Amino acid sequence: MTLDKFFARRISAPLLTLAVALLLASAGNLTFWSTLTRATGGLTLNNLPLLLGSFVIIVLFFNAFLTLASFRFIAKPVLIALVLIAASASYFIAAYGIVIDKAMIQNVFETDTREALELFSWKMVLTVGLLGLLPSFLIARANVGFPQGVKGLLKRLGIAGGSLLVAVLLLFLLFKSLAPTVREHRELRFLLTPTNTIQAVHGYLRGRWSTPVVIAPLGRDAMKGQTWVGQTRRTVTILVVGETARAKNFSLNGYQRNTNPLLARQAGLINFSQVSSCGTATAVSVPCVFSALGREHYSETKAASQEGLLDVLAHAGFQVLWRDNNSGCKGVCARVGFEDLSQAKPGDPFCAGDECYDERLLAGLPDLIRKSTGNLVVVLHQKGSHGPAYARRYPAGFGRFGPVCNTNEFEKCSRESIEAAYDNTILYTDYFLSKTIDLLRQTASNEGIDTAMLYFSDHGESLGENNMYLHGAPYMFAPSEQTHVPMMLWMSDGFSSRFHIDRTCLAARRDQPMSHDNVFHSVLGMLDVNTAVLNPKLDLFRACTRGS
Repeated sequence: MTLDKFFARRISAPLLTLAVALLLASAGNLTFWSTLTRATGGLTLNNLPLLLGSFVIIVLFFNAFLTLASFRFIAKPVLIALVLIAASASYFIAAYGIVIDKAMIQNVFETDTREALELFSWKMVLTVGLLGLLPSFLIARANVGFPQGVKGLLKRLGIAGGSLLVAVLLLFLLFKSLAPTVREHRELRFLLTPTNTIQAVHGYLRGRWSTPVVIAPLGRDAMKGQTWVGQTRRTVTILVVGETARAKNFSLNGYQRNTNPLLARQAGLINFSQVSSCGTATAVSVPCVFSALGREHYSETKAASQEGLLDVLAHAGFQVLWRDNNSGCKGVCARVGFEDLSQAKPGDPFCAGDECYDERLLAGLPDLIRKSTGNLVVVLHQKGSHGPAYARRYPAGFGRFGPVCNTNEFEKCSRESIEAAYDNTILYTDYFLSKTIDLLRQTASNEGIDTAMLYFSDHGESLGENNMYLHGAPYMFAPSEQTHVPMMLWMSDGFSSRFHIDRTCLAARRDQPMSHDNVFHSVLGMLDVNTAVLNPKLDLFRACTRGS
């Protein structure tokens, strides 16, 4: 039979929608079924009725909603779109162990093109081709017969209603067994494609297209405290926002590889070992950590509708600058100075191809400090350890650990080679932070300026634990590798003396539980900024400030 004769054969719309429902529920959800199988006790004879019943329920639900869209001119576009979405989502879920939720969709929309291209692979092309493009081609060429008129409408309603009715009856029969599993394994709803993607995109777009945000003022009463009275020496405070660095892989926290050889020798450095992040992705953690909301009360809408830490510092009279080697500041630097240093320029010694290394954030900084006339707060936003192309995050001279994974296709690499490449990014961050401290120490000595650096990572990273990679897992069941982040502080002698900060006291607190919630209030506290929005209970410096 020729292709023309094959495609000339007529297929009824109900049969086509059922076929697509079966495709979506099976090939498009392999990770969902493997997770559900493990969650319900494994693939056993006793468990088989529950798994088969669950499969039938999902097929019937898909079939019901697809049937309601089975009208001429809209059926094929809808079916093709859903098949392509399911194929793409299922690839990323299987390849990197991620889940699809609103935060992950936000990452997709807000990640720059270069980072997005790092996820491209031939396995992705093959998977999307077989599960998405090929079925889409068959759907597009199919000669579909659609029920006509009132009879056709009633037929659609009957099929959709019947499918839902049977699905609900089955769900009722299996509810006692399924309910505990769904409650205990909430990740299941983020694994079921394409419903996960549709819900996530809807949630993201609803937030983006909502009523234009009116920025509420925050900390307009901010003013410098008593330690500033009569002072003529300027201050420079650098906040380093790390990217995808997990505390577990810092040798300062006991990691077996010596990933922090330089920081370990920095006199006066205080490493806080038990810090939790506000989120598991940059698009959440960065707005959260610079807001006064805290993780418990944070939402994207709330954070976007009020000023944040950098605004409060500006109100207090500081000159504030954000220098970026990542994908932007997620709105937190909208009202202060901003420099994008992530775009490569020909001949730049800190760039290789289209990748710029974090050292570029320090380029020209001594001159900028020297020429400024006020007290500076500079934020340096790293590219850090952003995956999956870890081997591109550091210059060749920092490839100490190996062999390394040089591809974004993790299935081609061993766990050990992935970890080695990641550890090299931490080694480079060690160098970058140590170089920042040296710059501040020299500035304090040569320019008579009081200096300090506070470093914290936005979130961590999974490197294959429980077959999970990258980051962005919903916080409720995110592994500690994605939420346990490094944080450290360095101050010049002049800075700690000026603000009466007892470094011995701070060092004694280095192993106490802390979080991103402390950052907003601690930065204000360390700079002696008085404002009604400062919460003393969250200020790490309050208990260690002499005379407080």
